[in-house]
Amino acid sequence: MSGSSISISWSAVDEASSYDVDVKPAPTMENDLSVPTNYAFVDGLKADVEYSIRVAARINGALTSYSNVLKVTPSGAPIIAPAPHVLSFDEASVTLGRRHMRHYRNGNDLKNNMWVNEGEVYRSKQDNDGNGYKGDVYGYNFVFDTGVISWDDVSDTGHGTHVAGVIAAQNNNGIGISSIAGGNADIPGVKIMSCQIFSGNDATSGAITTSAEAIKYAADNGAAIIQCSFGSKAGTYTSDSAYERGSGVQYNAIKYFIESQNCDAVGGGVVIFAAGNDATAMSGYPGAYHDYISVTSFSPDYLPAYYTNYGPGCNISAPGGDYKISADAAKTYAEVLSTVPSELSEYNGADYGFMQGTSMACPHVSGVAALGLSYALEKGKKFTLDEFKTMILTSVNDMETYLDGSKTGLVLADYRKKMGTGSIDAYQLLMQVEGTPCLRAKVGTKQLVALTKYFGGSASNLTYLRVEMTRENMDKLGITEAPSISYGKLMIHCTKPGVAKISVTAIAGGGSVGGGSSMGGQEITKEFAVIARATENANGGWL
Repeated sequence: MSGSSISISWSAVDEASSYDVDVKPAPTMENDLSVPTNYAFVDGLKADVEYSIRVAARINGALTSYSNVLKVTPSGAPIIAPAPHVLSFDEASVTLGRRHMRHYRNGNDLKNNMWVNEGEVYRSKQDNDGNGYKGDVYGYNFVFDTGVISWDDVSDTGHGTHVAGVIAAQNNNGIGISSIAGGNADIPGVKIMSCQIFSGNDATSGAITTSAEAIKYAADNGAAIIQCSFGSKAGTYTSDSAYERGSGVQYNAIKYFIESQNCDAVGGGVVIFAAGNDATAMSGYPGAYHDYISVTSFSPDYLPAYYTNYGPGCNISAPGGDYKISADAAKTYAEVLSTVPSELSEYNGADYGFMQGTSMACPHVSGVAALGLSYALEKGKKFTLDEFKTMILTSVNDMETYLDGSKTGLVLADYRKKMGTGSIDAYQLLMQVEGTPCLRAKVGTKQLVALTKYFGGSASNLTYLRVEMTRENMDKLGITEAPSISYGKLMIHCTKPGVAKISVTAIAGGGSVGGGSSMGGQEITKEFAVIARATENANGGWL
């Protein structure tokens, strides 16, 4: 044994199976700490150098927060007395640490949906799987070049954890929130690969490099969708060519991702960005680039959020929150509730918190895209990348109807045809994947719906026989009077929002069906998905 050595000890933590010791500056040699123990012997320390030592307990495979820091300066001969230096755990710190690990690895809402690199060892200083990254079990921290995701910068907000929860918090588990693509105990949810490209709030020039590295990493490790709630201020770039020149490293990384083939249901990587929060009539880049989907934000009143970018480069809209319309004193109820690291002081130990922005709208679209790819895999479908992006951008509900008059600080007419194609609708995307066309209906209004869209130019030449809808499907939409055909149009009256299926049967080529000794037409049937929506439910929901 060379140099000085220190023997340290700490009080045991309930349920802990082992402990992790962090020493700075790093010693030249450390003993194996993989077994449960109250003692650790750190070798290879230099005399007369001050070392900072801290310990974290491992509970069910996940690390808690670290203990208090012990500062030790060894001098002279090795210290071999049993446990002369003692570390202690702050019990509150241990508790908060467990909560944090629920979000990233071992907790109830996100643990089952974290992508796991089975070939790597957490906190390992070796590249065990040979992919060029050490300890990248759940993803990688490209800011600090480590497999450990950090959250201890004074400006850290939990932004990434919040976005992850919108996409992948597990559903129907009686805990926290439900998400877009989190699955449940019986149906697996989408997997989240955690790639850290910022530390703190500030977007620096280094983020172009770290994001490029992260995007390439995602492509190389099997990601099919990159969810990107970041970008440049609107106006930094004003053309695709300017972006290519100014952020070439990032652009080339995204191009590499798009060309990847990591999902059998789609011919390339799907790229989804937030449009930005500058309240400016253009999307920020990279989202504005023509190959990427850029997401604007609307609030619970189904109107543009006060901060959202809009106009050129903006492709689709989703709920992102708007505290200005909130009725509560804290101005949070109209924001988006999702998972947060409970260690952050602003959440006072809570596992969930409110945020707003196109950053929160973006994961709604990413989650829907993930659902679509999952459903396509289940159905054995395969789409080109352009086909799938088209399906996403046409799986929307109308917003233009509501863009009239004003909202505090906003002239709504300014947003017409500038929020993208409409508000994302997951059910419509699933029906597009399935091949079932969608019929949109407005809640509370008896409507006559033209069937041209569903039967094409033949609609006016058909003899309609019947409309069929099960009692169960009628109840889903609050339909009390069975749908019928009136003057070649479908009459339907939905009293509550929801989705359900309906079929229309007609005769092609005459007034009656041919067969046997009679000449007549051919019976044809079309199935539709009825999507009934209102601007706001009684419970204050989004639709």
